[in-house]
Order: sequence, then structure tokens, then C-alpha cells
Amino acid sequence: MSGGINLAVIGATGAVGQEMLKILAERNFPLKNLLVAADPRETGQKLKFKDQELTVQTASPEFFAQADVALFAVESNISRNLAPVAMENKCLVIDNSNAFRMEEKVPLVVPEVNPEDIKLHQGLIASPNCSTIIMAVAINPIHQAAGIERIVVSTYQAVSGAGAAGIDELTEAVAAYQGGSNIEPIIFQHPIAFNVIPHIDVFEANDYTREEMKMVFETRKIMHADEMRIAATAVRVPVYRSHSEAISIETRIPITPEEARNILQNAPGIVVLDQPGENKYPMPLFTADSDDVFVGRIRKDISVDNGIVLWVAADQVRKGAATNTIQIAEYVVSHNLF
Repeated sequence: MSGGINLAVIGATGAVGQEMLKILAERNFPLKNLLVAADPRETGQKLKFKDQELTVQTASPEFFAQADVALFAVESNISRNLAPVAMENKCLVIDNSNAFRMEEKVPLVVPEVNPEDIKLHQGLIASPNCSTIIMAVAINPIHQAAGIERIVVSTYQAVSGAGAAGIDELTEAVAAYQGGSNIEPIIFQHPIAFNVIPHIDVFEANDYTREEMKMVFETRKIMHADEMRIAATAVRVPVYRSHSEAISIETRIPITPEEARNILQNAPGIVVLDQPGENKYPMPLFTADSDDVFVGRIRKDISVDNGIVLWVAADQVRKGAATNTIQIAEYVVSHNLF
């Protein structure tokens, strides 16, 4: 690899890490060298990237000293341990976990929404929760045009949001159900086959789950809207890939569905699929493996004066995680911010 930067992917053997490698190749990310690291037990494992074979290494001071930028696709506790090591070795960290998102001096970025915040980094940039990213891309153009005052959102989240084990549990549960038996849930709180579970992550003192409160706090931070009123309900559904969201928005300035549709059609990262008379609207089955956020069912919220309702679907592994992180890295490289 000639030109470009020295890039590291931490957690390269996991679902998001593997997706990162795939997307880096698809987007022809400007690479000089690509380094990969994972669990020390996987050191020496071989991974394919384009026509090359990469050897999994252990993340160490020496490893990070070879990289300009590191994309983290690991659990929060690992990010907390390794990010300082990377930063001490002058390697910019772009982190996918929840470890640093709400820290005051860490930019929380969705490139279609607040790319200018990237310039404020002090060696660390956070990528938001997948459901937050999907919603922020969809609503920000309307916020810029009419000022959003209140959001009520319900998410319909795929089992792959819980990793490979979540996918396996759905597959096994469906097979067991069809065979006339049941399996005890391990990953989810209740059986996931032919069911919906209004419980993602742990419940907080206010009876909202941590997943729901992430959407509240992260959206406010990304959009620089501390007073925005947001209520979220996060639901796990028996879908393999792509999250969906029903979003009701109350705006400061009146906006018609037609105006909202036109605004969204001209916004970056959005595909408007809104032909209900022809049964055309976003669905998980048809939005997987895409980097776009699909928006449809755009209509007036008839319960409030200045209300718009949207139905949104997007691939949470790509735009909700891997692609968003890589887009941040692309901005960093193009503006020489590492």
C-alpha cells in the first residue's frame, strides 16, 4: 500500500471490525499501511484484505506507535484500557464503544450532522450508539430547517445489535419453535423467536433503559441541543440485520410533509422511499448492506400542531457503527487532523 496513512483496526476479528475491513476496501480508504489487532488469544490469525493477508497482532505501545489513526471496535472496558495507550503513542483513536461518548472534551460525531466537531478532538473521537446515528441522520435536516423541540421515538432493533450470539440465538429459537420445543434464552431476557422484547440494556432509576437514555443524551450532544425533549422506547425484534425507528417530531416552525420530503431528498446520507400507495417504504430486509439511512411514511403528526412522523430503517452494523467510524476517519485524513 502506497500513500495515505497508517491505520489500525482494533477488534478486527469481531462483527464490526470485519465490516470495517470490508468497507475500507469498498471505499478505497487512503492507506499506507493497515494494521489489525484483536484479543491476544487470536494473535497470529490471518485476515484477508483485498488481495493481501494481514496478521492479527496484540495491541501494545509498540503496535500503536506504528499507526496514525486507530479505529476501535471493542467493548467499553477494552477501549478504556487501550485508548490511553494509543494516545500516549500519538495515535488518534476513533472509538465505537460507549466508553467516552459523554465525556465533555470528546467529540461525539455523525459526519452528516456535526463534522466540524472533529476539529476539536484531543486525540480521541467517539462514534455514537447505532440507534442514535440512524435517528440523527434522519432528523437533522428537519432540525436545521424548522427547529426540533420534541422527539418521541420507538426503535425496532435487530438481533445482530447483540452480536453474533444474538443472531445464533434467534436462529436456534426459530428452529426449536418449529420443532415443537423451546430453548432457554441466554442473550435476550425472553424468547426472541416470534416475539418483541421492550428491553435493551439495563433499566435505569427512571425506568428507561440505558439504551433509551443513550439516545436522549447522545442526540442532544451531537446536535448541540441541550434542551431538546426526547423520549425513547427501545425494542428488540426477531430481525437479523438493520434497525428501524418510528420517529415523531414536534418542530418550532410549521413544516408540511411535502416540505420535509423535499428537505430529506436533498440531505446527505438519506434515501427517501416514500410511496405508500405502491407499498414502498423502508424495511430491514431491503436496507441491509447499505450505508444510507432510508426514510419513508413521512406524514403529519395529527396529534400536535407542528408535528411530522417518519419511519426510518438502516443497517446498524454499517452506518450505525463501521461506516460512521470510517467516515470520521476520512474527514480526519482529508482535513489533516491526525
